[in-house]
Amino acid sequence: MEYKTELDKLRHSCSHIMAEAVQKLWPDVRVTIGPAIESGFYYDFDKKEPFTDEDLAKIEKVMQEIINRKPKFTQSFMPRQEAIDLFKKMKEDYKVEIIERLPDPEVSIFKTGDEWFDLCKGPHVADAGQIKAFKLLSVAGAYWRGDEKNPMLQRIYGTAFFSQKELDGFLKMLEEAQQRDHRKLGVALDLFNIYHETAGAGLVFYHPNGAMLRKTIEDYIREQHLKRGYEFVMTPHLLKGKLWEQSGHAQHYREHMYYFKVDEEEYVIKPMNCPGHMLIYKSRLRSYRDLPVRFFELGTVYRQEKAGVLHGLLRVRGFTQDDAHIFCRPDQIKTEVMDVMDFVFATMKDFGFQDLEVELSTRPEKYIGSPQDWDTATQALEESLKEKNLPYLVNAGEGAFYGPKIDIKLKDALGRAWQCATIQCDLFLPVRFDLTYINEAGESRRPIMLHRAILGSIERFMGTLIEHYGGAFPTWLSPVQAMIIPFRSEHRSYAQKVKQDLQQVNVRVIMDDSHETLNKRIREGIIKKIPYLLIVGDKEMTKGGVAVRKRGVGDQGSIPLKEFLSNLTAEIEQKK
Repeated sequence: MEYKTELDKLRHSCSHIMAEAVQKLWPDVRVTIGPAIESGFYYDFDKKEPFTDEDLAKIEKVMQEIINRKPKFTQSFMPRQEAIDLFKKMKEDYKVEIIERLPDPEVSIFKTGDEWFDLCKGPHVADAGQIKAFKLLSVAGAYWRGDEKNPMLQRIYGTAFFSQKELDGFLKMLEEAQQRDHRKLGVALDLFNIYHETAGAGLVFYHPNGAMLRKTIEDYIREQHLKRGYEFVMTPHLLKGKLWEQSGHAQHYREHMYYFKVDEEEYVIKPMNCPGHMLIYKSRLRSYRDLPVRFFELGTVYRQEKAGVLHGLLRVRGFTQDDAHIFCRPDQIKTEVMDVMDFVFATMKDFGFQDLEVELSTRPEKYIGSPQDWDTATQALEESLKEKNLPYLVNAGEGAFYGPKIDIKLKDALGRAWQCATIQCDLFLPVRFDLTYINEAGESRRPIMLHRAILGSIERFMGTLIEHYGGAFPTWLSPVQAMIIPFRSEHRSYAQKVKQDLQQVNVRVIMDDSHETLNKRIREGIIKKIPYLLIVGDKEMTKGGVAVRKRGVGDQGSIPLKEFLSNLTAEIEQKK
């Protein structure tokens, strides 16, 4: 792994200190790998007994003792076979397996001080004394090499910074992130649940509030696609296995697909929407005048994810994509990509995300198509970003095997990056499905196919929204936008009329006329994070108004109902 920043190097160095501390405390524990990751580092250990919170505290203490000695990190090289013999003698079987898979005649070893060493390419900081602040965070299970057929290891996660102040800020952010955890809020706000034992892991059940939130998101994205000239299509959930052989998914993606037989023929529950859209494109002859053709589908797909990677709404087995495929001429790529970028930025602004990161991934080592086609496609993507004056990071060699791509990540309220939109240029599937159009000279030509999604997975985007807002959604998104609370039983009739008036202008409203005290009902509305609580009593009933309590603001006094409705509908319309 290549570490690009000094912080990466610091964290990787800290992972070595952790591994050394673990083996000082438990000499029989075998070590595997310990890379730096986006928010810290981890190291995987083969230990029979599970690590406990008390163990983490012991490890931290020994780590600090090592750091206080300020041992230097030094690199040396060893012939491959000599390294195999050394690690076999140490009974470090995992290291032996790693070395045996390396093609190099010699391997890199990093030593910490005069004692502990590890198989490692580095780089590291000069000495352990540069690690000024660190914290071990959690323990999780992890299969060796990510394969469930291999032994289950114990993974200790940690983080490190150059200062205690930075660490304290990070830990505060983690605490806030736990409070915003979409899995907890999903249950607390009655949005969704995943009934693992009863119905199956990774399959989401939306309760009324969650279904309303999802409907609001889907209605928005449908409307925006219509405004931008997309045509809606719908494709079957089940397709013959032969179709997926033609697309190449059967060869490269079969382990993630659900197969079954109908009348002795193999069928697949679709993991992607692309083949269906190509069949629709191919259903009639296309002229250059027809292009670009933009097909859009809110397509539900199913993928056979391993149980260990499932995570709330963020990683599921059944999800819906706001999936579109654009079939265009080579000279139209740049314009189409620029239009998609405008679409992404406008959409994210409406949902309250202002900070976006853009990445361009280029031709990998193994690819299909000609270098000339790749250069044309990559240049079009890059020029579109430059004309939009968008800063972007180039991920050299990280494109898909079928074409270059642009990925867009949004940052939430805590500064965490989330993958959302993607634009992928496909030079492969139009050939596989023999897609054509007739050019100006009457000749048959191959269209370029752009895969693109704005939100990505609706499930994942919902999870992101829940954590970004901590469940306190803006009014236009909130499943319940207002709750009416009659002061006493004699105010119920007027409260019911207010509710009907709100429903007439499509406000999502409920009424709490239970026998609980007024304060308890108000507290319940606050806990549910409802944007507006409307209390009605004698004064409101007499003057035709509502006493407004706005989330995050507090009491706003009694307001004529007509005025409140005007302000509320404007707020919803403007997506404030």
